[in-house]
Amino acid sequence: MLRNLFIAIFILAVSASSLLAEDMVVVVNPKNGVNKLTREEVIDIFLGRNRQLSTGLTALPLDLPGVSLEREAFYLRLTGKSMSEINAYWARLIFSGRASPPTQVRSQEESMQMVIDNRSAIGYLERSKISSQVKVVFELGAK
Repeated sequence: MLRNLFIAIFILAVSASSLLAEDMVVVVNPKNGVNKLTREEVIDIFLGRNRQLSTGLTALPLDLPGVSLEREAFYLRLTGKSMSEINAYWARLIFSGRASPPTQVRSQEESMQMVIDNRSAIGYLERSKISSQVKVVFELGAK
């Protein structure tokens, strides 16, 4: 029993470390006019501080499921904050009525499809998952 627990923990650790080794990118629809975003602009969009893009469109940020390793890696690399800190941040903003969190999607594939279908959508993906139908506007290298 203890051996099975150790094996499960080992597999989870290997999965998490391989995910952290994967490059992540922020993508948009090529028709929205944005060519590049700074780290601060991406933080502002995904933390609800400012969702106005330089082209005048209002960004529709897309978030992966709350328990996904990709989401955890994205926020840790982008902001240096853990998911518990990000969740606490959103709890305060939602309670005060000042902002709403990004729209949650079920997977990276769904996020990419929403970006393809919606000029305002902005999502994050592992580099290996991107399609030629989206444009990379910010890169979070492997840690």
